[in-house]
Amino acid sequence: MKEQTVRAEADSKQLIQADEHIIEILSDSGEGAQTAGQMFATMSAKAGNSVWTVEIIPAEIEPPARSAPGASGNRIRIGSFDITNAGDEADLVVAFNEQVLMGGMSAGKFESGCIILLESMWGKHPNPAIAREYAEMMEKLRKTDYRIYEVPMEAECMKYVQDARRGKNMFVVGMLCNIYSRDLNYAYKEIENRFKAKKPTLIKPNVDLLEAGYRWAEENLDFRFEIPTCPVTGSQLVTNGNTSLALGIIAAGMEVCSMYPITPATSASHYLSQALYEAGGIVHQAEDEIAACAFAIGASYAGKTAVTITSGPGMALKTELMALSVMAEIPLVLVNVQRGGPSTGLPTKVEQGDLLAAIFGTPGDAPKVVMAPATIEDCFYCMITARKIAETFRTLVVVLSDANLATGQQAFPRPQLKKEWDAPPIDQSPIPKGAKAYDWDPKTGLSRRFIPGQPGGMHTLTGLAHTRASGVAYDPEANQEGCDNRSLKLAAFQKTLKAPKVFGDADGDLLIIGWGSTKGAIEEAVTRVRKDGMKVSALHLTYLQPMASGIKEIMQQFRRVMTVEINYSDDPAHEMIDENNRRYANLAWLLRARYLIDVDCWSNVHGQPIKPGSIERMIRDRMTSKQTH
Repeated sequence: MKEQTVRAEADSKQLIQADEHIIEILSDSGEGAQTAGQMFATMSAKAGNSVWTVEIIPAEIEPPARSAPGASGNRIRIGSFDITNAGDEADLVVAFNEQVLMGGMSAGKFESGCIILLESMWGKHPNPAIAREYAEMMEKLRKTDYRIYEVPMEAECMKYVQDARRGKNMFVVGMLCNIYSRDLNYAYKEIENRFKAKKPTLIKPNVDLLEAGYRWAEENLDFRFEIPTCPVTGSQLVTNGNTSLALGIIAAGMEVCSMYPITPATSASHYLSQALYEAGGIVHQAEDEIAACAFAIGASYAGKTAVTITSGPGMALKTELMALSVMAEIPLVLVNVQRGGPSTGLPTKVEQGDLLAAIFGTPGDAPKVVMAPATIEDCFYCMITARKIAETFRTLVVVLSDANLATGQQAFPRPQLKKEWDAPPIDQSPIPKGAKAYDWDPKTGLSRRFIPGQPGGMHTLTGLAHTRASGVAYDPEANQEGCDNRSLKLAAFQKTLKAPKVFGDADGDLLIIGWGSTKGAIEEAVTRVRKDGMKVSALHLTYLQPMASGIKEIMQQFRRVMTVEINYSDDPAHEMIDENNRRYANLAWLLRARYLIDVDCWSNVHGQPIKPGSIERMIRDRMTSKQTH
C-alpha cells in the first residue's frame, strides 16, 4: 500500500521515501515504551506529519516480565496524508526483548519485510534459560523475511545512566529520530517540556541518551526513511481522546466531574484534577461508581450540568441513577469509555459492546440521548454539544467513547474558544405564579428547569412517578402522561438532527455503516475498493439514540447494507447459526429493528482496532460472493 522510492545517500545508506509508515515500540511494562511512542508521535505531528497512535497495554497491572501477554508499548502511524486510524501491519518494530515480539508475530501484525530492532543483551544473559530463549527466537526470526538488527541498548545506555531500564526509551527515541530524518530540536523541546517544571536535573541525562541513540543509528544502520511533511500553518493540539474529552468538558463550562477510577477512563480525571481546578471547577472521586453518579446528579440539580466518566462495568452500576436523571429530568452527561466485556472482560482493550446497554440498560422506559465521537477531535466538541443537549432537553446524554480513542494520539487544529460554548449563568429569576415543576409542553414535552433557590420554585424532587406539580402519583393517567412527555423530548430533539452525509456515491452495490472510532478505518477501506471501480460507500452515525431522519432513505439506495463494528456477532458460516438464532452486531440490531431493512454485519471482539486492510478484504469477499451467487 505504500509507494516507495529508494536512493543511496553519500554514505551508502538507503534513503527510503514513503507516504506513510507504522512503527511499534514493545517492552515489558514499566520500561517506558508508551512514553517513547507518545514523544515520537508528538514530534512527528509538530514536524508536519499526520499521526495516529494506539497504546499497547497489558491486561494485568504487573504482568510477568519477558512474556508475550505482558507486552507494553505504542503503535505510531505517521504519514504525509490525513491519518484517521492505526492502519494495517507494522513496517518497523523496536523490541526491548525477544518475547514481546511473539504476540505480534503470531497475530500477523508485522508487514512482510518488516524491520525489527531487537535488544541484544539477552543473547549473553547469565541465566542460560533466557539466553536459550533468545537464541530460539532469533532462529525463528531468521526463517522469516523480516530484516533483523540486534541493538546493544543496555550497553549503550549504561554509558550514561546507572539504570538502563530507565533510559532505553529515550535511546529508542534518538534512534527513531535518525531513522525518520527528524530534527533533534523537536526532541530537545519535548524533553524540556516533560522535565523542566518538576525534574530539571533529568534533562541532561535524557538528552545524552537521545543523542546516543541518534549516533548509534547513524553509525550502525544502513537505511533511513523520509516521510514527506507539510508545514504546520496553524496552532495545533497533539493529544489523546481522554485529554480531548477533558478539554471539552472545561470548554463547555461544566464545573463538576464526579467519577470513580476505572480503566480506560481514569486518565481523563487525572488531567481534569488539575486543569478543572485551575478553571474554577472540581473533580470529585467518589467511594464507588454509584456514588459518583449520585454526586453528579446532585450537582446538576443545583444548577449547572455535571459530568461523570466511567467504562462499561461502571455504567452498569450507574443504571438506577441514570434512570433517576431521566425521571427527575435533571440534566446529566455520562461518558462511557468502552472496553472489552462482559464483566471485567478486557480492561485495557477496545470494544464497542455497550451501545445496546446505553440505550436500553436502565430500568423501565428511560429515553436518553446516546452519541459517539468518531475521532480524537470529536471527543473535544462532543462534550460541548452533550452539555447543551442535556440542559436544553433536561435529560441524560450518554457519550460513548472507547479505548481506541482514549489512548490514541492525533493532531488537530487548536479550538478557538467561543463564549457561546460556556454554560450560561444559573437562572435565579422568580418562577411565575402557578408554574409547575414539570409543566410539559404538549408539543415538545419540554418544561422549565427549576433551580433550588428560585423564588416560587419550591417543589418535591422525586424519582417516583409524579404529576406536573411533582406530586407522587400512582394513577394510570399521571404515569402515562409522564412517559409520553419524556419520550416527546427525544422526538423533539430528533427533529433538530440532519441526516449524515454519505462517504462516496449516494447509491451503489454496498453501503457500510459504522459508528464511533471505526470511521477512519472504514472510509480508508472504502476508498481503496472504490479505486478499483467497486460501487461501495460508507455512512457514519454520531447520534445512535435518536437517529436522524433520512437514514432509511439513504439505505434504500443500495443493494446491500451492512455494519462494521467492534462488538460481538455470530459467524453466519457456523453450522449452528441460521437466520432463526443469529445474533447481530449492536448497530445492526438497531437498524434492522427501526427501519425493517435487511442489514447485515461484520464485526469482531479481538480487542484491537479494526484494520482498514481487514475491512477491505471483507468488502472484496462480499462483493465477489455477491457476483458469484
